[in-house]
Amino acid sequence: MRLFPAIDLYEGKAVRLLKGNYNDLTVYSENPLEIAKDFENQGATELHTVDLEGARDGGTPNIEIIKSFVENTSLNVEVGGGIRSMETVEAYLNAGVKRVILGTAAVTDEAFLKDAVKRYGDKIAVGADIKDGKVAIKGWVEKSEYGTFEFFEKLEKIGVSTVICTDISKDGAMQGTNRGLYKELSEKFSVNIIASGGVSTLDDIKALSEMNLYGAIVGKAYYTGAVKINEALEVIK
Repeated sequence: MRLFPAIDLYEGKAVRLLKGNYNDLTVYSENPLEIAKDFENQGATELHTVDLEGARDGGTPNIEIIKSFVENTSLNVEVGGGIRSMETVEAYLNAGVKRVILGTAAVTDEAFLKDAVKRYGDKIAVGADIKDGKVAIKGWVEKSEYGTFEFFEKLEKIGVSTVICTDISKDGAMQGTNRGLYKELSEKFSVNIIASGGVSTLDDIKALSEMNLYGAIVGKAYYTGAVKINEALEVIK
């Protein structure tokens, strides 16, 4: 299993939201690049980053910071948040990002998703954000008509190789991750699954690793000091 430490960007700062609520935002650093370098120094090879302004409003307001991660670290950077056009996909890939995550657009614009997968293959991932058994969109503000398993079936048929699955009810709450959901998904589907939301302890990481998931995202647990990246990597080994 791969470990994806996370940096959520808002107005050029590294922040965390609680359960996706923009009114419940904590700033952890004015210098996100320093955090990315710390991940690298602790042995991480991957970086998961989300442009929260992009997620809410569209566009690439934090692309210069994301470029700085690519240019100043050896981390494989994946990015999500507001990627709703091929121009945005190309802007990130041209900036050296390894994987682009489609969220709302993957739910609402199937033609765009199919085209992106056809053009860029495994450089395209999908974010499946789950709220009360449904896939949420638009920065988690709205629920779509898709159920979790129905959506995964669709993505598998289209040829999506990697899905970042977030249980919104667990995100940033530091109450553990939804192990049952990830176990069921990993048994039913052949896509690479990255678990996200509520990964709070080394025990969570060990449990997810034992399911042979492709990856797990560590966000708030790093910022609060509950999980050290180097210790998490040791658990996975």
